[in-house]
Amino acid sequence: MTGYYPEGRLINTVENLSAMQSLSQLTEAYHDGKILEARAIVCDSGHNLIVDLGCIKGIIPREEGAIGIREGTVRDIAVISRVNRPVCFVITEFRKNESGRTVAMLSRRLAQERCMREYISGLLPGDVIDARVTHLDSFGAFADIGCGIVSLLPIDSISVSRIDHPRERFSVGMEIKAIVKTIENGRISLTHKELLGTWEENACRFEVGETVAGIIRSVEEYGAFVELAPNLAGLAEMKDNIRAGQQASVYIKNIIPNRMKIKLIIIDTFDYEYRPQQPEYFFDGSHMNSFYYSPPTSEKIIETHFDLCGDIEEMPLRAIAR
Repeated sequence: MTGYYPEGRLINTVENLSAMQSLSQLTEAYHDGKILEARAIVCDSGHNLIVDLGCIKGIIPREEGAIGIREGTVRDIAVISRVNRPVCFVITEFRKNESGRTVAMLSRRLAQERCMREYISGLLPGDVIDARVTHLDSFGAFADIGCGIVSLLPIDSISVSRIDHPRERFSVGMEIKAIVKTIENGRISLTHKELLGTWEENACRFEVGETVAGIIRSVEEYGAFVELAPNLAGLAEMKDNIRAGQQASVYIKNIIPNRMKIKLIIIDTFDYEYRPQQPEYFFDGSHMNSFYYSPPTSEKIIETHFDLCGDIEEMPLRAIAR
């Protein structure tokens, strides 16, 4: 990481808190061009953000609230929604208000432009980055990848096990890792499932004969798919009065690596309210070239090649040289 973080990461750091202790230290941060963070406390009728700097008040004028506000390509909700949340900024000047008090004029836009120029523009497909979930929609999660600049994590890229809504995996404000999947016209798309482990890494945590917890993801004529982990699901024999979304106790009947199958028997089910947990990551590097989900002996291949910017799924083994 090059010093550019999702908003909220800097606010309680020693360096940031030190800059807020006095006007002289804020002035030093101004001359050094430092990016700082503080909490926006009000958005006034002109959509200017009022920021609590501790020793004095800060103002982010509407057009300085985000990249694109000035040009009209970004709606004002990008500014309004920052109230009661940390915002990053650089100080552009100090001035006296009507009461004769010193206030700091701030720009979030300039901080974002610097982040784009010095960090985000240098990212490549396969780079593993820090992100913070900002909001959830039916088609995916939006995540801040630096200074409030948001990228989309599509729902089908969140985990191998399919989900109905991103809220089953994430909550707003959750700090996660993500991988740069594609970059098109400067717009970054993210993926997450490659960080959650291969089929083997997940399956090795289970043994035949165990009864474990799972979540029923879908019910078909031939059985029910039960999620054992975000990147692992098994097929259970049909049982009456079960439905997708229920928690299940399942008996592991068989594990078949070369077919990437886990056979299950449902023991019991009950209703379940999703409480997203912090993801567990199996990869701790800063860049991933390729991800091989399927075992080497598998009859199918499920993998991601970031240099190809896409997934390759269920192709004959002979079709790809490992």
